[in-house]
Amino acid sequence: MKRPRLLSALQSPHQVFGHLGPNWFAPVMGTGIVATAAATLPVRIPGLSVFARVVWVLAAATLLAVVLAMAVHWIRHPATARSHVYNPQMAHFYGAAPMALLTVGAGALLTGKPLLGEHVAIRLDWVLWTAGTVGGLFTAVVVPYVMFTQHNVESDGAFGGWLMPVVPPMVSAATGALLIPHAGSGSGPATLLYGCYAMFGLSLFASIIIITMIWSRLTHFGSSGTARVPTLWIVLGPLGQSITAAGLLGSAAPLAVTPDVAAGLRVFAVIFGVPIWGFAVLWIALATALTVRTLRAGMPFALTWWSLTFPVGTFVTGTTQLAVHTDLPAFRVGAVAAFAGLLFTWCLVAIRTAMGSIRGHLFLPPPAAAPIKAGKGPARRNLNSPTP
Repeated sequence: MKRPRLLSALQSPHQVFGHLGPNWFAPVMGTGIVATAAATLPVRIPGLSVFARVVWVLAAATLLAVVLAMAVHWIRHPATARSHVYNPQMAHFYGAAPMALLTVGAGALLTGKPLLGEHVAIRLDWVLWTAGTVGGLFTAVVVPYVMFTQHNVESDGAFGGWLMPVVPPMVSAATGALLIPHAGSGSGPATLLYGCYAMFGLSLFASIIIITMIWSRLTHFGSSGTARVPTLWIVLGPLGQSITAAGLLGSAAPLAVTPDVAAGLRVFAVIFGVPIWGFAVLWIALATALTVRTLRAGMPFALTWWSLTFPVGTFVTGTTQLAVHTDLPAFRVGAVAAFAGLLFTWCLVAIRTAMGSIRGHLFLPPPAAAPIKAGKGPARRNLNSPTP
């Protein structure tokens, strides 16, 4: 009798929970950013707000499902769960969990009010922002510390995943700006504003260090030529999110600080954002070329493909903020073009994830393989990667 297609790759349905990792929060991030990008796009398109609301509900439902699944994983397979901390590939993806919370929380404020009511939407965002911020500060310290003291890292080991634990504070800075109008009176708004700028700096400088190491690795050793290549797009995350944070914080500054300081912060949003945007465009070109090169060699699908969504979404929101602060049509056109690319990649990756989940392939343990080594020359045909 032919086995059903549902979870056909697994020997038992219980295997679904056996090898879940924190990288499963990436679909939440990638879906949530589509909703927030749609809600803030500088060009009004009929039906876009309804679309954003539907996608946000999907992201929230996915977040709930992943949280419950991870709870089952930790209860039934605690040894496997703990081992992820000491896995030099998987450990960095613990940063995905706080970013998933922050993204869904921001979506509640931007798109969820008609469904939840304003009061509930604000409270939900405060809860998710607080949990995501605490979790993001934790990963920004603990994961690098474990990497410094426990992980064996080769000279060609730098990859985009290294950014995952240090980017959440930047997401907190951007999404925290949305809460400044709801921070009460007195010193509350100013405290939140400056706290967000502190997290902005924390994440920015850590990201610059890591991006430099990734560029150095690509220059000296080349690409890995594996399913890890899409993680190069994660570099776009701190770039786009920093532009978004600078823009949103600049817009919210008049509610928290004196007019002269607020004016300076609005100027900073432009003089910081435009040069970073230029480098982001360069990185999009390089990452596209390297990804296409690896795809032509037969790169298999993996959850790392979600790296094509959230970082691109932050580029959309960053370009949107530049359109708001400069009022230039060029940035409005750029935001719409980037949003179209985001929709295409999100649909592609979401469909492949759904198919892989239904058949059970994405729940299998990663194949045993030698350590990933970077190299130049023709893209390799053996593209399986231990990074799920």
